[in-house]
Amino acid sequence: MKESVSFLQMFTEYRPGESLSGVLSVARITGADLDPATRQAAVTLYADQYIPMRLLEKVERDICGLYGLRHFEIHMTHPAEELQKVEPEELMQLFVEENSMNRASLAGAGWKWDGDNLEISLRANGKAALEEAVPAVCRKLTERFGKAPVFKVLSAHDLSGQALFDALETMRSTTAAAMPAAMCSGDKKSSGSPKQDQPQSEETLYGKPFRGNPVPMKDLNIDMGSVIVEGRVFSVDHRELKKRNAWIVSFDMTDNTGSVRLQRFLENSEAKKILDHLQVGNILKVQGRTELNRYDNEMNIKPFAIMPGSMPTRKDTAPGEKRVELHLHTTMSNMDALTDTGAAVKQAAAWGHKAIAITDHGVAQSFPDAMKAAAKAKVAGTDQNIKILYGCEGYYVNDVDDRIVVHGEKNITFDEEYVAFDLETTGLSSKKDKIIEIGAVILKNGREVDRFQTFVDPERHLEPKIVELTGITEDMLKGAPKIEEVLPKFLEFCGDRVLVAHNSDFDTGFIRAECLRQGYEFTATALDTLILSQNLMPQLNKFKLDIVSNALSLPDFNHHRAADDAMTCGLIFHRFIEKLEELDIHDLQSINPAMMKLRSKSRIGDRHARHIILFAKNQVGLRNLYHLISDSNLKYFKRVPRIPKSDLMELREGLIIGSACEAGELFQAILDGKSEDELKRIASFYDFLEIQPLANNRFMLAKGIANSDEDLRNFNRTVVRLGEELDKPVVATGDVHFLNPEDEIFRHILLATKGFDDCDRENPLYFRTTDDMLREFSYLGEEKAYEVVVKNTNAIADMVETLRPVPHNLFAPKIENSVEDLKALVYGKLHRLYGENPPELITKRVETELHDIINCHYDVIYMSAQKLVQNSLEHGYLVGSRGSVGSSIVAYMAGITEVNSFPPHYRCPNPECKYTTFDVPKGYGCGADLPDAICPKCGTKFDKDGFNIPFETFLGFGGDKVPDIDLNFSGEYQSKAHAYCVEMFGKSHVFRAGTVGTVAEKTAFGYVKKYLSERNLTATRAEENRLASGCVGVRRTTGQHPGGLVVIPQENEIWDFCPVQHPADDPNSDQITTHFEYHSMEENLLKLDMLGHDDPTMIRMMEDMTGVDAKTIPLDDKNTMSIFTSSKVLGYEDDPILGPTGAVAIPEFNTHFTRGMLLDTMPTRFDTLLRLSGFSHGTDVWLGNAKDLITSKTATVDQAIGCRDDIMLYLISCGMPEKRSFKIMEAVRKGRGLPEGAEEEMIAAGVPNWYITSCKKIKYLFPKAHAVAYVMMAFRIAWFKVYHPLAFYAAYFYRRSQKGGFDAVLMTNGMESVKANIKAISENEDATDKDEDLLTTLEVVYEYYLRGFEFAPIDLYRSHAIKFVIEDGKLLPPFVAISGLGESAAWDLMEGRKGKTFLSIEEVAAACPKVSKTHIQMLKDAGAFGSLPDTSQVSLF
Repeated sequence: MKESVSFLQMFTEYRPGESLSGVLSVARITGADLDPATRQAAVTLYADQYIPMRLLEKVERDICGLYGLRHFEIHMTHPAEELQKVEPEELMQLFVEENSMNRASLAGAGWKWDGDNLEISLRANGKAALEEAVPAVCRKLTERFGKAPVFKVLSAHDLSGQALFDALETMRSTTAAAMPAAMCSGDKKSSGSPKQDQPQSEETLYGKPFRGNPVPMKDLNIDMGSVIVEGRVFSVDHRELKKRNAWIVSFDMTDNTGSVRLQRFLENSEAKKILDHLQVGNILKVQGRTELNRYDNEMNIKPFAIMPGSMPTRKDTAPGEKRVELHLHTTMSNMDALTDTGAAVKQAAAWGHKAIAITDHGVAQSFPDAMKAAAKAKVAGTDQNIKILYGCEGYYVNDVDDRIVVHGEKNITFDEEYVAFDLETTGLSSKKDKIIEIGAVILKNGREVDRFQTFVDPERHLEPKIVELTGITEDMLKGAPKIEEVLPKFLEFCGDRVLVAHNSDFDTGFIRAECLRQGYEFTATALDTLILSQNLMPQLNKFKLDIVSNALSLPDFNHHRAADDAMTCGLIFHRFIEKLEELDIHDLQSINPAMMKLRSKSRIGDRHARHIILFAKNQVGLRNLYHLISDSNLKYFKRVPRIPKSDLMELREGLIIGSACEAGELFQAILDGKSEDELKRIASFYDFLEIQPLANNRFMLAKGIANSDEDLRNFNRTVVRLGEELDKPVVATGDVHFLNPEDEIFRHILLATKGFDDCDRENPLYFRTTDDMLREFSYLGEEKAYEVVVKNTNAIADMVETLRPVPHNLFAPKIENSVEDLKALVYGKLHRLYGENPPELITKRVETELHDIINCHYDVIYMSAQKLVQNSLEHGYLVGSRGSVGSSIVAYMAGITEVNSFPPHYRCPNPECKYTTFDVPKGYGCGADLPDAICPKCGTKFDKDGFNIPFETFLGFGGDKVPDIDLNFSGEYQSKAHAYCVEMFGKSHVFRAGTVGTVAEKTAFGYVKKYLSERNLTATRAEENRLASGCVGVRRTTGQHPGGLVVIPQENEIWDFCPVQHPADDPNSDQITTHFEYHSMEENLLKLDMLGHDDPTMIRMMEDMTGVDAKTIPLDDKNTMSIFTSSKVLGYEDDPILGPTGAVAIPEFNTHFTRGMLLDTMPTRFDTLLRLSGFSHGTDVWLGNAKDLITSKTATVDQAIGCRDDIMLYLISCGMPEKRSFKIMEAVRKGRGLPEGAEEEMIAAGVPNWYITSCKKIKYLFPKAHAVAYVMMAFRIAWFKVYHPLAFYAAYFYRRSQKGGFDAVLMTNGMESVKANIKAISENEDATDKDEDLLTTLEVVYEYYLRGFEFAPIDLYRSHAIKFVIEDGKLLPPFVAISGLGESAAWDLMEGRKGKTFLSIEEVAAACPKVSKTHIQMLKDAGAFGSLPDTSQVSLF
């Protein structure tokens, strides 16, 4: 045996029971696979005595609980002689794992050993299935005991009579007990969801084919044992156990009733098919056994067999033309909808819908995704792509005629009689409440002509609040006439006069309702003094009758009594007549047109926003839509982005306007019981009217707005009738908020987070088929239902042109003489470096690039970047390039990047010579690694340059990729760079790049936990994960890219391209961002990505302190290179805390992960550092890929794929075509795997299998140019660390202190204190992100002490506010190094001490007003005051 350790020595805290104590005390661990990251472990255990699996399972549970492991597995081995002690139940389980039906066959079976033979005597039949399982059972027993028995299976085929019956009965009952309950009931139909019509494939991913009905996952429980489940895979989390050559296969499935995790340990050979084919989205049918996961106490299923499954899919089976959904919300409707844009577009096309609308709440942020999805979605049965109707459901404020002053057509001059009246009622609803008093006064020229006043018996009790409000008691109403008697008298009193009321909609609404009930016609014209006062007296904040009366200095009156209110109302109108005549208004019907002008744009934030649907009909409409969305965010945002009707009327061209849902203006007017004329007036504004399924509005039943479904139908019938009378199309829409019915739970969770009391109310806002909608609106009659569902929705779609939400091609701003200036820069530097007649390789590359750049009009992009870089250099800050811009030699020659992308070469720096050669020794990936050489022409030492990066990485072939120039400015200079960009192009043409913040996985999981907890519900972890995944990606907020700017051409306005907004919906922000995420527009607009970065800041500081020009630092310096493998040159070696290398605090190589990469590769060349940068920044490039290839010596560091450029260059070197090599590189670097046919082509070209496999694993690849730019900066910083350590540490600690990462009290008290803090954080399993960040600085401080340096104590007179000062071979920390003392107080200390010598701390506080008492105490604790006393007072005693 190999060297091993006792099981109980390994698990010292475990105390087994008596039955296991003896055998485990001598059991030896012969192999282990531990994964601290996932807290899972597996051990191989050898014991001389047989231990039953039932006992081992208890050990596994105990160890999990004791050590907090997520999963623990014991693989037991015993000597061969123990084989015959195996318990029959354990043997039976081995057969059951191969085929669950074997359990029934083995029920009551006899087990008899005869030497190495094991005879199984069955009570009935099943021999064939058992014999099929024998090889697998033998293999498992051999793994455990080193041998297996010779099985002999005897069936009961010769049984007869009662013996046969008894055997069959035993088999039947045993089988039934092992099956899911649904199968025991005798119902042969599935208890789960209905299946698709297609036949079930018998091919399995694992195990053998099986049959049976699945158990709904909501009904699963731990006691079921063998079960079948069927559903969709939504999460995959396999884990490789490399030392055991095995995998833990783990995935989550759902059938939408619940979810479950399926997990099993499998050898590589068994797992391969699952690993290769199982992925998220698969629909599977799985047979397995329920068991307890001992780490999280969750029920899992251990699968025995996995087959393709099926789940029900919805289809649109309506014959002929299909409907078009005109009202659909995506995940961009803020915390309200969950429809994935791409999935909705794809589903609509698959259903045969020729178009689909996008109508998010107030935003257009899913337009780019919809455009991309439509480009891939053909309408079923056609060659046509689905059309997108780009629109939004706006928050509409009718600031023009939401409340008009005059209702009706009668016209009078202001010297004619009118009736001012007022009602008192039992409540606010004209449908449910009753009139209790009517008061009316006929006035002419401000004088009372006649009066009408009466109480009315409401025939019900008065609510106390009504008595309190009106002063009317039930005693006062005793004997009062009923409304049937009062109403005709009141109508007779009014005659055909104009009515005047304060909030006339309320008063006339009650009169109209009573007239309708009693059969009277009511067509009176009415004037509303409430609306008139809002328009004529905008200085008031409130417009109640008594407030307006006081403002007009009218006499006091008994408010809330009808007659007095009526008289006051009449007098108010009389006063307003003077104001109207001043506006040249002399009759009633002239009021409304004039009031629209007065009312528009007033109090938009105070008005109730209604919903409205806006579609862009053409390009003009799209521009106007973007303009409206922009203004709604920038000018009118209050809780939501509001669109005033006045703006909408100005920008209506090219728009199609719909009345929206129940929250729309028209539907609300119907609910409010507005008059027929008023409904028609409102409806006439819209291009189409909208109705929705009854279920969408059933909340009205709970709220008492409607009494029955029939009321809801009547609301829709009213809309249909208005459409017919006004000749406007009526469309049926679904108000879609999620794709499928089962997704509704996700919206319940979202609404719960927003605090809605009715968040759990059923509201099936899913995407409905044509069949669904025709059934839903069948109450309108077959012909009308077809019209609103199919005919009219398609007619609206036909009105809309096919549009692009972002334009084709690049729209770059103009820079005067950009082409000429770019050429001058390029050829100027080219000749300075390479002479007047450079080698053909150089001139050809430069000319090819310039041709593509100028031909594609990218010269402005280059010159914009050049000017920004030059401006930074003039201010003394280097600029690092990011991305693949360093692939462009034109960018290098123009001074945009320091990366020379030519192949490695020698260049003579002698200005009289400038000889250049690419004839260099083989085996060097970059010029920095070339051996030193002398120019053969003039004897000058050669410069070495070139990193061998193809231009196509940046611009594609022929410039078919829009260049993306990303730059790293000093964090101190970034704001100035942004300001300079605005200076170049103008404030109205430069915008911050916007971002959309969506619900992250961790946040969604919190939502789910809270939702379940508040309802006292429990769910499996898998189900919690499913619920969380359904909420991920929903828009929560917006933001701004930390360095991205978008520049539009001078001749355009931003809404030619997209809307704009304030980040995070903050109306007080001075930043304006693009509405679309900048990635959506990076091929259409000039995007400048200008991040603030530490490296340029550090280098500038070190240059200032040392006088060294960082650009002159040689990239082949041996001492600097050595610190990436050893710390010897730094004065220490193999430190137990820092490890062997000296890479601490060096960008790119400072983390424990990257320092581990250094140890794995031991780089001695600059090119290797570049590859390591690529490995570390890529996804699935190093771990499980390049690292394994290198450590197994399958490939060298130079051969393994590190950067995207490696693939293209290598494939070309293998003889593959350049463009094909480029396409493969692009697919691999984006994580898309190999394009179709690429693997065969690569094999034919002689590409090794390991290289092809490596390509398949990669999810993201770093560009080499980016790696070069980063490593150049890192190497220069490392050079300062070697040769100017104090300057290096001063600059590093300065940057850390600016981010709160340097604590002087913690770090300046010597090495032992620092070591103690490092140990404390390292051993703290609950260390926070802040602790980890502090640990980073502590390691550098530790190295600082290790190299023999010390800190001077912070000093009131000598310390700088923010910078570390080099003083007498020590670093003097700044004031901000004191944790909690900010820059404001630090600068105040510097300013306050000028020219002063303080006698006490009291004087310091007086001289520095921004330094608080807390700050003073911090300074005292840090020793900054030395021996300075607290006070200047002198004691005489």
